[in-house]
Amino acid sequence: MRIARIVTLCCALIALGATFCPAAELSQVVGTLEQGYATLKDLQADFSQRSNIAAMKREEKGGGELFIKKGGDKDAMFRFNYTKPKQQIISNGKKVWYYLPEQKQVMIMELAQLFEGGNGVALNYLTGMGHVSKDFNITLAPEPRDKKGNYVLNLIPKQKSAAMAKIQLSIQSGAVEQFIAQGRPSTPFPIASSTVFDQVGNTTRIEFSNVRTNHGLESGKFSFKVPAGVEIVKSK
Repeated sequence: MRIARIVTLCCALIALGATFCPAAELSQVVGTLEQGYATLKDLQADFSQRSNIAAMKREEKGGGELFIKKGGDKDAMFRFNYTKPKQQIISNGKKVWYYLPEQKQVMIMELAQLFEGGNGVALNYLTGMGHVSKDFNITLAPEPRDKKGNYVLNLIPKQKSAAMAKIQLSIQSGAVEQFIAQGRPSTPFPIASSTVFDQVGNTTRIEFSNVRTNHGLESGKFSFKVPAGVEIVKSK
């Protein structure tokens, strides 16, 4: 369950309201996302998360702060600091630490372990090499706008994955309008929210706020020193 949760979060990194522009075409919305992401170097944002577990008919809520630093030719680094439930998920681009302070336990694994088989598409995004038009079949959702007027995209992975059957992204309409007007992206991270659907009906929705991009995050933020007295569990 822990590994599945981390994979779902990473998918959600693919993967982050203004007035809707009715003249925008699908290609322009996708261009806003892809070309904007190409200019992203680092990201800091607050997030709220809502997960629905279908088999148990249970909803789990969480939130905290997210950091991402793209590594060029190297694997990207990321950090989820959850305030509820209290936990941290940190990667330096090679290893992943999943720290549960209340249980005094940390799970350590190689980043590549999370993305074996069909989950490799998520790794593409974390390394900054992913392109939605390359990895997904994309359409506007049946309801192409959310309540805030943002564009809603449905992304179906071309390569099957247990971690995701579909991703739904809400793209800021203001960013799309600026992309159309200027012919280039103005927002490195135009995602207002993302929802990951897995193969058994579970969903994880993440909404982003207070987004700050390209402020020069230090690499030291993506390392983890195991506190004294904490049990280390290594994934095999």
